[in-house]
Amino acid sequence: METQLDYAAVRAAADRIAGAVRPAAVVPAADGVWYALEYLQHTGSFKARGARNFLAAHRAAGTLPRAGVTIASGGNAGLACAWAARAQDVPATVFLPETAPRVKVERLRGYGAEVRLVGDRYAEALAACREFAAATGALSSHAYDHPLIAAGAGTLLDEIRAALPGLDAVVVAVGGGGLFAGIATAAREHGVRVIAAEPENCRALNAALTAGHVVDVPVDSVAADSLGATRVSEAALAAARHEGVTSVLVPDAGITAARRALWEEHRIVVEAGAATALAALRTLPTAPGERVAVVLCGANTDPGDL
Repeated sequence: METQLDYAAVRAAADRIAGAVRPAAVVPAADGVWYALEYLQHTGSFKARGARNFLAAHRAAGTLPRAGVTIASGGNAGLACAWAARAQDVPATVFLPETAPRVKVERLRGYGAEVRLVGDRYAEALAACREFAAATGALSSHAYDHPLIAAGAGTLLDEIRAALPGLDAVVVAVGGGGLFAGIATAAREHGVRVIAAEPENCRALNAALTAGHVVDVPVDSVAADSLGATRVSEAALAAARHEGVTSVLVPDAGITAARRALWEEHRIVVEAGAATALAALRTLPTAPGERVAVVLCGANTDPGDL
């Protein structure tokens, strides 16, 4: 199925997933700052939006095979894919790095997915997933690099705007770039600025912007389990080149501090990847009267390491 990532695709995704996902809760956090509590989403992250959109679109087009769907994931995309596949009554086979958090592996099996652990990097799991799809005829999904996945994620922006009229900017963590690309596409339609937050040592988008094209980057961060893509999608790079997008890098110490602050100040437990967005905002000045939303995008984590 061919499609493109534009605002029309985001609106079509919103129609497909309406009633199947939880609308984002947006709550005040500090002067001019609100939290979008997307970690309360089904499966514990924003990924449910893209997965539901992807499979619903294929079901409607008659291109969802009996062999089901397969995906390579650091964990959250696999959870979302398994959840969406169960709703469509098709099998899901999920490939993860052997380093994936145990909490995510256990939840995947709880959704009925077949879990296969391969290598210690996302790229190795992806290669095994592609081989499986070619051998079995299973529909190959992607953790972030597909227009239907990104468009589904982008539906979050309009929900934030509906809850927070006059939104000026949104801060979002970037791994492979699916959430960022979708949100940036919708934000551009409404003149909302986007701050793209990455760990200093998981900087696929920032490195691509510097190089002028997508490049492979090393991955070494406390947030690597969810933001550890070795390269960003072309769609994310294209979105980042538009006016109104700012790339911000944050150290692991800042991410850890932001995650701890969310717990201590609000009793919110999120992944290090989700805390990366707040860590970025803490490094930036906020103009008086501005309305800024920080996307807390996932909570599939062990609270024991807070």
